Amino acid sequence: MHSALKYLKDTEVNINNVLLMMGDFNIRDSLWDLSFPFHASISDNLIMIADSFELSLSFLTNPGSTRFSDTAGESNSVIDLMFLRHGSDKLDNHFILPEWRLSSDHAPLIIDIPIFEESIQTSKLAISLNSEQETDFIKDVISNFSNLDTSNIKNINKLEQIVNQLSVFVEQMWVKNAKKSRHSKYSKQWWSESCRSTLNTYRLERSRENWKSFKLAVKNAKRTFFDEKIHEIANKS
Repeated sequence: MHSALKYLKDTEVNINNVLLMMGDFNIRDSLWDLSFPFHASISDNLIMIADSFELSLSFLTNPGSTRFSDTAGESNSVIDLMFLRHGSDKLDNHFILPEWRLSSDHAPLIIDIPIFEESIQTSKLAISLNSEQETDFIKDVISNFSNLDTSNIKNINKLEQIVNQLSVFVEQMWVKNAKKSRHSKYSKQWWSESCRSTLNTYRLERSRENWKSFKLAVKNAKRTFFDEKIHEIANKS
């Protein structure tokens, strides 16, 4: 651990948004162990490194030893430490559970990290490539664009109004033609309308020929999708 601290001290390490640093630092010091009478210079390096990550030493809410010695004459010690983000009102303390160490000579350090509720979108509106919905969407967009009066664009404000109308048209036609689909671990980017229709046909008739048609559609969809991806990457490179 001392060599790791020396490396961090001598090397400019850029780690952003560190909230917590903890572990067995193997350093005894009076700063965090009231039963130990000495201060070690290596502790200053540790504090300085933590400060470079905008972290400060967190003190136990139930002070006590973190390492328990089985050797006669050797005292228990505090060498497991936790550093938390400066000024955080959510992460400001931790505690120790000596009874949870079982056969280990180190007790676990515990901290409650709040997790805020988050709404995860499980579905989306989508239009499959080369589908009837895609054709209808394009037709509707072209029709709305064609009917838009662009003969009186005399200033920036009027231009912005026209552009905003175009945006509204696209959004409305998307909602009109798109279908809602659910995200799942089985979702495939290469899945096409041909895959869907041949699969539905197979499910209705359950014939060997229909199954072969479905597998061929999948094969062609994958080939088309990945050929396009390869072409896209090649052009970017």
